[in-house]
Amino acid sequence: MTTAISRLRTGHVGLNVTDLDRSLAFYRDVLDFQVLGEGKEQDRRFAFLGQDGELVLTLWQQADGAYAPAAAGLHHLALSAGAIGEVREYEARLRDLGVEFAYEGVVAHGEGAASGGIFFHDPDGTRLEISVPAGAEGAPAPVESAPTCGFF
Repeated sequence: MTTAISRLRTGHVGLNVTDLDRSLAFYRDVLDFQVLGEGKEQDRRFAFLGQDGELVLTLWQQADGAYAPAAAGLHHLALSAGAIGEVREYEARLRDLGVEFAYEGVVAHGEGAASGGIFFHDPDGTRLEISVPAGAEGAPAPVESAPTCGFF
């Protein structure tokens, strides 16, 4: 007897970080994730982060250096907002904290696209995106002939 296989979807994303306290503060205090659990042993430090009790992101303090964009593995972590106004609120919050952005302000995912958002880096240099499927109409597309999220 064959069992039907359901479609897979992303469950949660795990990131290696160099300093759990610094990364936890960023994802919790700046990006509004809730701490669902933590491990605080000296050589096994981690945090489970979520929204509404659902696990979204795990942080593992086991990286020796910053994010390496040219290495195989995670390209970027894309987070979805409910509306373009929320994206702009995060942009203002991140700018106030001096976070490094890949592009100036809200940009479209491609020339003429309604979807778009902001692109920036976490404390370890991991590429992050906060975007919406619509609301970025008229925003510039900084990368010609390729998706904006592909080469920042």
